[in-house]
Amino acid sequence: MAPPPPPDLIDDAIVEILLRLPPDEPEHLFRAALVCKPWLRILCDPAFLRRYRAYHGDPPLLGLLHRLLLDGDSAPRFASTTSMPDFPHPGSDGRRTRPLDCRHGRVLVQMLDDDESAGYLVWNPVSGDWRAVPELDFDRATYTAAVFCTADGCDHLDCHDGPFHVAFVGSDATWHFLWASVYSSETGVWSTPVSLDNGRGFHIWPRRATLVGNEMYFTMTQHTAIIGKYIWVKNCLSVVEPPPQATNSRWVSLMTMVDGSLGLAGAYDSSLYLWSRKVNSEGAAEWVVCRIIELKTKIPMENPSDRASVVGSAEGVGVIFVRTGVGLFIVELKSERVRKVDEPGAYFSVFPYMNFYTPDRGSLLSIARAL
Repeated sequence: MAPPPPPDLIDDAIVEILLRLPPDEPEHLFRAALVCKPWLRILCDPAFLRRYRAYHGDPPLLGLLHRLLLDGDSAPRFASTTSMPDFPHPGSDGRRTRPLDCRHGRVLVQMLDDDESAGYLVWNPVSGDWRAVPELDFDRATYTAAVFCTADGCDHLDCHDGPFHVAFVGSDATWHFLWASVYSSETGVWSTPVSLDNGRGFHIWPRRATLVGNEMYFTMTQHTAIIGKYIWVKNCLSVVEPPPQATNSRWVSLMTMVDGSLGLAGAYDSSLYLWSRKVNSEGAAEWVVCRIIELKTKIPMENPSDRASVVGSAEGVGVIFVRTGVGLFIVELKSERVRKVDEPGAYFSVFPYMNFYTPDRGSLLSIARAL
């Protein structure tokens, strides 16, 4: 006599199993959703998804956009870092674009017309939605910007199409002034610009900025490096001195540390240095070296003269992006594991896209074909 069939898994057990599928490989979620209708219902249930995001914490890294230094703007592309296919890019139809920031599930893209800006898009790759942001009518030779969620009480685990701000800072062609302004999606207008006399002639290094609370930090350079600070809620600009070891290098990346402080990563000789800016109870700040990672035995170099350069970081997931003549690499701070994610290129600034990609957000038919 044949043995009886195994009992069906009870719903609670299925939920507990599905809850533990890793978010940094969304393929597993989509494959599970294709098993049967009950599993699909679970994976698309808002209550399950809230629990799933809370269980895993910070959104995973799904892909990259980047800017090139020597070759100008790179071909518009969302490069997936998972087994999932790339998301269609707003520039996939041939329009020239320039990525400016990725944060809180959104990508800030500058639309270009010849050599002039034609405005901006705030694009959500997961939902496919986008919002137009009007152009700024101000002279700027170099600039950077940040897009971020402004929904009340949002934990940024499921940011999608709610209210947002775009903070923009630029230096004029003479490098005599810095100016900044912030756009609100709720009012649809830019704030009155604030300016700062740039007597030392620093110009903004057009790399990804970092947010710490209500403060936006960005790098500037002339012969040495310095850090700019824009507090958008007060609409004021100021400067912050970097660590002494970092003043001679443009190849550093600002980041937010786990404790919420301002951090900075830089590659010197064959080591990756991490600094944190600590503020004491009296308001005085100092930079402290909090980590040194040896790169020589972890990242391959093209030749003895090849040097590693830090070109970005992914906040919340503990990742630093380092380029050498061999390619673009991810350094995972927790494990110090190194992984190659792209081919050699003149990478200037890497924009990591982090979000939860779940079956309720994607087209199961198109994903199934890709899988």
